[in-house]
Amino acid sequence: MTRLVFYVTGHGFGHASRVIEVINALFAREPGLEIHVRTTTARWLFDLATARPVVYHHVECDTGVVQIDSLHPDIPATVERAARFYEALAPRLDQEAAWLARAAPSLVVADIPPLAFAAAHAAGVPAVGLSNFTWDWIYEGYRDALGAASWLPARLADLQATAREAWRLPMHGGFASYRSVFDLPLVARHARRHRAEVRDALEVPADRPIVLVSFGGFGQEGLPLDAVALEGRYTVVTTAPPDSPRAGTRVAHHLDSGVVLIDERALYAAGLRYEDLVAASDVILTKPGYGIIAEAIANGAALLYTSRGRFAEYDVLVREMPRYLRSRFISNDDLLSGRWTPHVTALLAQPPAPERPATDGADLAAARALELAGLSAGRAGRPAP
Repeated sequence: MTRLVFYVTGHGFGHASRVIEVINALFAREPGLEIHVRTTTARWLFDLATARPVVYHHVECDTGVVQIDSLHPDIPATVERAARFYEALAPRLDQEAAWLARAAPSLVVADIPPLAFAAAHAAGVPAVGLSNFTWDWIYEGYRDALGAASWLPARLADLQATAREAWRLPMHGGFASYRSVFDLPLVARHARRHRAEVRDALEVPADRPIVLVSFGGFGQEGLPLDAVALEGRYTVVTTAPPDSPRAGTRVAHHLDSGVVLIDERALYAAGLRYEDLVAASDVILTKPGYGIIAEAIANGAALLYTSRGRFAEYDVLVREMPRYLRSRFISNDDLLSGRWTPHVTALLAQPPAPERPATDGADLAAARALELAGLSAGRAGRPAP
């Protein structure tokens, strides 16, 4: 049996979501694969969304960015946590290398913990990176806050340099440290159910726009959802993850204010998926991240986005995404005070975006993974210039 191991950063659901799409593409090509996932991302996401069971390991692979809340990173805490993690990396690296040597996978795919590459290299296993950014690039963006940890970006670059190659996604930054880079189209989840069918399942009006509030694993505490919903201009939809105390057994809970709360476990049990919600929505209200942008592009939704604080990826995404989807900025002040309607109205009046990019990156990544694992498949992507 061919075994593959995926290392996934715990920094937001977008990384796990695109890894799950690659895993599902792999299962579609090779149903007998044994796939292990090592991450701190919540297990329920993999349990619900992978086409076949994977072996889940709760392992801290990196530290990402520490968030004060959904919209504000804690930069000093981010630097401090990352410095502690990588200063004490040696025992953790030895432990991961020993585990990989015992597991003997044919390939390691990392999105994008640098630890994974060094451990795989020590174990003699080929490893590749899948992402639209690299952690050395992100931390370099905090150069003025690194202080005594000024060594951090270079250390991460050295770890990344042990990878065989990188699979670089659109809207990217970083990647100078990789020996070889292959460019892939967008990896995105695609809806499987028709828009009208999903709206019927949610019991929402067919003639009123849906605004889907999507802030990933950090939630949307503090947003005036009730006040906005009571205006009655559009249907406000948000989700309660399966581990939330607000989760239940019905797919859609219509709150007194008019907010529609979706229970994700019940959603999947009913044969629907989060990407079906995206496709049924007119506007996604979010902070910019690769995962939600890719899903909005793939499923024809518009994006109303707010600032996520200081994070190098933000500028790249804001610059690139108008090419691919209707988008509009809403300030944190307007977001938190409930002044959404003028922005939603203006966004829905925008013409279609000028480009329609390919969104089959998961299938091409799966093909490349199988090739590197010694199974027959075509080559994914194209060498970077």
